[in-house]
Amino acid sequence: MTTTTPVAGTRQRARRRTRHTAVAWLFLTPFALVFLLYTAVPTVAALGFSFTDLRGTDLRHPLAVDFTGLDNFVRLFQDESFLRDILNTALFVAVGVPLTMLIGFGLAVALNSGIRRLRGTFRTLFFAPVVTNVVAVALIWQYAFYADGTVNKALSAVGLAGPNWLDDPDLAMPVVILLGVWRNFGTAMVLFLAGLQAIPDDVYEAASLDGAGKRRQLWHITLPLLLPTTLMVSVLLTVFYLQVFDEPYLLTDGGPLGSTESVALYTYHQFGAGEFGMSSAASFVMLVLVAVVSLVQFRLLRPRA
Repeated sequence: MTTTTPVAGTRQRARRRTRHTAVAWLFLTPFALVFLLYTAVPTVAALGFSFTDLRGTDLRHPLAVDFTGLDNFVRLFQDESFLRDILNTALFVAVGVPLTMLIGFGLAVALNSGIRRLRGTFRTLFFAPVVTNVVAVALIWQYAFYADGTVNKALSAVGLAGPNWLDDPDLAMPVVILLGVWRNFGTAMVLFLAGLQAIPDDVYEAASLDGAGKRRQLWHITLPLLLPTTLMVSVLLTVFYLQVFDEPYLLTDGGPLGSTESVALYTYHQFGAGEFGMSSAASFVMLVLVAVVSLVQFRLLRPRA
């Protein structure tokens, strides 16, 4: 009968852990290479570009660019267009996030308790905007909100004269936000529905026996127990609206008069104009905005004992 000494056993366990680690890295290597080539390296390069005066004309001699320090960031916050776009992005967040969450929560409550028949069909219909091609949708919305589009034809049918929505600086933003809400309420609905279905029925039954009505159950049971889901939905939607690009780009390209241009669209326009340094700086300002707002949300909405 052979016995294993403590030292030999320790060595065997160390070799076993080494083999497991090697196998884990073998499976991780493809993802690590993709992440390194397409995320890590471009991010570090963009950070470096943000401290230079790199332009489109410098691509033939990228090593000849000058280091400018924080000049690009200073220029950004002296640019009235960029400051306007920060306010536009804040408006996207301030209006789009609550409206999307409210519609998504209302539909989730209806699907969870109010709608009994064809529940799966309604769920599919409500989620369809999330997976619909945004380019095709934007074309339909452009046609609908033109001066002689579907919306104005409907208004004229009841005796109202409709405006030229997408060419009016005061009306273009609501249309763009509405498209963003339409595209994202399905995501909020699905997440809220999952959170509602995770709440035990026993809690509601006990509350009913204690005389709590539907409204009190909503305020004192549903909303507190949904706080983790609410935090996740809020953060996801806020990140989306802070980086909003497709809707303003496809509907108005930031117009009219820059009234719908977001920070992401400003970054794209700077890149298209060959201002690579400014574009990189704007992208990192947007990254900081996303991080700060997400941190504030985690602080305010995190569940407390």
